[in-house]
Amino acid sequence: MAQEVKPYKGEDSSKKEQVTKMFDTISGEYDGLNRMISLGLDQKWRANVVEMVAATNPDTIMDIATGTGDLVIQMAQKTKASKLIGLDISSGMLEVGKLKVKDEALDDRIEMVLGDSENLPFKDDSIDAVTVSYGVRNFENLEKGLSEIRRVLKPQGILVILETSIPSKFPFKQGYYVFSKVVVPTIGKLFSKDKTAYGYLQKSAKAFPYGERFNNILKKVGFNDIQHFLQFQGASTIYRAIK
Repeated sequence: MAQEVKPYKGEDSSKKEQVTKMFDTISGEYDGLNRMISLGLDQKWRANVVEMVAATNPDTIMDIATGTGDLVIQMAQKTKASKLIGLDISSGMLEVGKLKVKDEALDDRIEMVLGDSENLPFKDDSIDAVTVSYGVRNFENLEKGLSEIRRVLKPQGILVILETSIPSKFPFKQGYYVFSKVVVPTIGKLFSKDKTAYGYLQKSAKAFPYGERFNNILKKVGFNDIQHFLQFQGASTIYRAIK
């Protein structure tokens, strides 16, 4: 079992409560800092996720841990899905996302929903495609969250996850450790309202069971046809699985 990493040391609240508090605090600055920390590469990686989902021609799509809605908006623009749901546990992030959805005139297709990934408010076998972008490492109970996703997916429905991982080859591995351990927390301390948030994001990425370990968890909860694709030599990974 992966080590549980929480944003705030010394607080007795659950990981779920702490993650909600953290994202509520940084919601207004999240997009800009995310672009800075990923050097803009996260946009390309999200585009790869959209391409995988679009290839299955889904009519209903749910983006879990949608944050400020970047991915669900891209999927609305690049697919013919009639209904898209952006779900997040942080009301602060959702409020930013709702404004972006309105600005793109996508209110008629995208619904932004406050909800818990481990207790999804949707019927069994009701969604064609589910995505999660940099969110599964924040699940309090990873297997429960993935099982809930599988429950709401239709048979043959697709799950696509974009998540951090650690490069294994020189010099990318060494460069990643310097960047994630020094640069990312420093940027967070300089520019973020929450001085601990970006330190947490680095630690949670390190603790996440990426690669084959995560494939095995997906298999354990019942997914099939599991594949993973390294992004930028493994700085992030896209996982694709079928119910």
